[in-house]
Amino acid sequence: MTTGRTRPAPRPPEGTPPPAELARQARAVLADAVRIARWAAADRDPGAGPLAPKARERAAAALELTPDQVSAGWDRARLAGLVELHGGTARPGWRLRAWDRDDSAVLRGWVALFDAWSLVHAAPADVAPATVAEVVEAVPQVLSLLQLSAGPVLVPALLDLLQQRVAELRDERCEVPYDPTAASGPTAAPTASAPRPEPARAADTVPLPPLLDWALEGLAAVGALTLGKGQATLTPLGNWAVWVKLEQICVAAQSPAGNIEQSADNMLRGCARLTPGPARAEYRAWLAARPVGSAVTELLAVARGADALLRGLAFEALRVVGAPAEAEVRAASAEPAVRPYALLWLAEYDGTDPEDAADVLTREESTWLWVDTAAAVADHGETALLVRHLDSAVQGTVPALLDEVRAVGHPRTVQVLVALAAAHPDPALAKAVRRAAFQVHTGGA
Repeated sequence: MTTGRTRPAPRPPEGTPPPAELARQARAVLADAVRIARWAAADRDPGAGPLAPKARERAAAALELTPDQVSAGWDRARLAGLVELHGGTARPGWRLRAWDRDDSAVLRGWVALFDAWSLVHAAPADVAPATVAEVVEAVPQVLSLLQLSAGPVLVPALLDLLQQRVAELRDERCEVPYDPTAASGPTAAPTASAPRPEPARAADTVPLPPLLDWALEGLAAVGALTLGKGQATLTPLGNWAVWVKLEQICVAAQSPAGNIEQSADNMLRGCARLTPGPARAEYRAWLAARPVGSAVTELLAVARGADALLRGLAFEALRVVGAPAEAEVRAASAEPAVRPYALLWLAEYDGTDPEDAADVLTREESTWLWVDTAAAVADHGETALLVRHLDSAVQGTVPALLDEVRAVGHPRTVQVLVALAAAHPDPALAKAVRRAAFQVHTGGA
């Protein structure tokens, strides 16, 4: 057995419930979404995107829910990865299949919902999108205060922090600072030596208290906090999620001992934290301990799964196999979900320089691979890696990338864009990515 350097996971704050209890709470939050996702899997005609009226009526009758509850649950199921859209068809997501037995899948699904809270709870229609985006960008600071307080926090304190953060954001962009008295209070006349300030735009004079209420209600809707009279408190799930975000914890398991004895799935998870050299040594040892044919079949079965990180690692292991894997990899190249990986493998096997292998992919295949890799980073990596992943896109510009990402139809598109918007330090770019996520989520252009 070889060893690699792994970074020990930071310990969660004292009092954090064990993962099994957090998963139980996450299952409770998403209970209706799971019911609707399972109904959709059995109904086989739920529609793609927002549920069609007839499908919504069938679901409401079957599940004894109101049509509005069905619509809300369907949206949550999509955002949490319980259902995935493939072209015009909705299919059960891998998290739905693993829901009852895999606590980590449940927690990842809930975190995906947590990241998308602003899509779950629609913003007030009469507020400028720029102001909404500023509030979304400022919410992490509000959540940090809630976690540091380790208990209820009064809404005025949260509002004060929100106002300060929005003012900082506007100051960073050289915009008019937020002034809650600007709309009604008197203003001093400018002196002769002082420049006259520019008139505040509509977004600058919108009072923030209603938007704080919207944000708190949205976070409560996904189970991240509870609301009391004039106060808010993080739930155990919310406290854990903020800790995860602040510490940039990867959900993927650390490399376990005894990889040779593990299934392909567990072996790849165990190698996820190794550097390439030690990982290849693990692959060789694992392959040497079993018949090559069954090993290739097992690796490709993992590659066909929904975990994008394991898909990429499976093909790395298949590179170690070499010639004995060619026939099965060539056959797998006809399958859309693994086709880009298989084509790259075959190109390298045929002698193409790895740096030039990407030339065998069509633009659409390259875009699909970009989204799939971004999904792996969002699930298992740090936010800085997700931001840097933008540089690997073939499109060259973010607007072109977003246009093609929306068109490619990857089932994880919304989650990837939401995670990228949450991670990117450029507010304007994050806003554009968040808008693209909303458009994909709602089926808009």
